[in-house]
Amino acid sequence: MRKYFVGGNWKSNNTMADTHTLIGKTINALNFGPEKTEVAIFPSTIQLTEVQKQLTNKNVYVGCQNISKYGFGAYTGETSVLHLKDLGINWTLVGHSERRSLFAENNAIVAEKTKFALDNKVNVVLCIGETLQERESDQTLNVIQQQLGHVKDVLAAKDSWSNIVIAYEPVWAIGTGKVATPQQAQDVHAFIRKWMAEHVAKEVAEAVRIIYGGSVTEKNCQELITQTDIDGFLVGGASLKPGFTDIVNAVNQAQ
Repeated sequence: MRKYFVGGNWKSNNTMADTHTLIGKTINALNFGPEKTEVAIFPSTIQLTEVQKQLTNKNVYVGCQNISKYGFGAYTGETSVLHLKDLGINWTLVGHSERRSLFAENNAIVAEKTKFALDNKVNVVLCIGETLQERESDQTLNVIQQQLGHVKDVLAAKDSWSNIVIAYEPVWAIGTGKVATPQQAQDVHAFIRKWMAEHVAKEVAEAVRIIYGGSVTEKNCQELITQTDIDGFLVGGASLKPGFTDIVNAVNQAQ
């Protein structure tokens, strides 16, 4: 059985006081079985060390929202995986749609970052997904396989995928209040698993965790998590609220 995964992407939000309150009242109070569910929070980079200090719930991982494709060097403004390793942080998001659309990170760059993180023993939540225009023009599956294909092409070992969580996030559902129906989400997740079986390996496809992101809340998470190929969530705005507890509980109680 695949272990569930819930990630909280805080994006560029929270004063330090907000973060202290969120950790103290919500994150430190999360109660789940780590043998069944993994939980990670992804604060803004500038708050990573403070989050580590405030976090007393040792079952919750801390990750970074983005990394550089380079190591140490003359890369002004970048955060290297080597910085994360130095802090004892072993998770990062890669390829979030906001990085792709606002900061021109194409499939090749996302693949490079994924490989560099894995080469340095940092686990990756690999974000993929289509825009509204791409969905309406029936290009969803083409977009998904192109995004996955670039990553597959740079990973020499099948074992690399054991350190990747795939996050399917339809761009049209991120921060819009819209959410894919459980069936829409399941259909894409099933396609991803089938693609992995055909292009990587069947055993990899069966083991890889595929989570859903896109306006996930405590109100819609219970129906979504019942789908066969949905292994958890990447949560945006709702991860900044007390309802994040309900999302984690729903996943941890899922069968």
